[in-house]
Amino acid sequence: MKRTLVLAAVLAAALPFTASAHKAWLLPSQTTMAGNAPWITVDAAVSNDLFYFNHVPIRLESLQITAPDGSRVQPSNGATGKFRSVFDVELKQQGTYRIASVNDGLFATYEQNGERKRWRGSEATLGELPKDAKNVQLSQSVGRVETFVTNGAPNATALAPTNRGIELVALSHPNDQFAGETARFRLLVDGQPAAGLDVEIVRGATRYRNAQDELKVSSDAKGEFSVAWGEPGMYWLETSSEDDRTSVKQAAKRRLSYVATLEVLPQ
Repeated sequence: MKRTLVLAAVLAAALPFTASAHKAWLLPSQTTMAGNAPWITVDAAVSNDLFYFNHVPIRLESLQITAPDGSRVQPSNGATGKFRSVFDVELKQQGTYRIASVNDGLFATYEQNGERKRWRGSEATLGELPKDAKNVQLSQSVGRVETFVTNGAPNATALAPTNRGIELVALSHPNDQFAGETARFRLLVDGQPAAGLDVEIVRGATRYRNAQDELKVSSDAKGEFSVAWGEPGMYWLETSSEDDRTSVKQAAKRRLSYVATLEVLPQ
């Protein structure tokens, strides 16, 4: 089971480079509410349809939940099944929570005894590669899949960039998106504005329409792009890139991916 979950997490991190039909996502039961320590439930999965769990789960070991004051929160009642993981979060604080699955790993191909093989792991487990491995090609993968939930009045503390990999800065609050309005976002790579990134945005419930109806835009010189929201609903936003700015000297390249789930509310 543990091996299956690890492979699922690696798949989620590498999706933009492997199979565009498979989409990783976190889906909260609510994104905005007001109350004294309310609860939400979050589904975490990789699927063919948005937002239906019909492929593999995202592992819970990679979760990072940031509270409105910037502290870390542990999920409750976590469980992983065949097609999805699920967990609860108690929103004890007023403000905005950032809920993310963050993966930072290594992938290698190599030859051993005349056969081409693959390995996945981390910098800490790099020593697991066979001593007699030849023609080793090592790459780094940094991926973030996230969503945002606000209890009461929104704030921005949890939204501060970590300056690692691709991150999204909502120039209007991520829980303040409305149909018929145009929102503006900024993309960062390692904390710096990222120009020329291609972004795909898809409204959920793709199972019930013949076309994905995806919107494709690119970030400008400031790393910014605009989205004119159509119908209300839950939206999936994805981008990816590749560079040679690895933090592991043995890795020749770095693959970056980012996914966010945003709710667009009716006017």
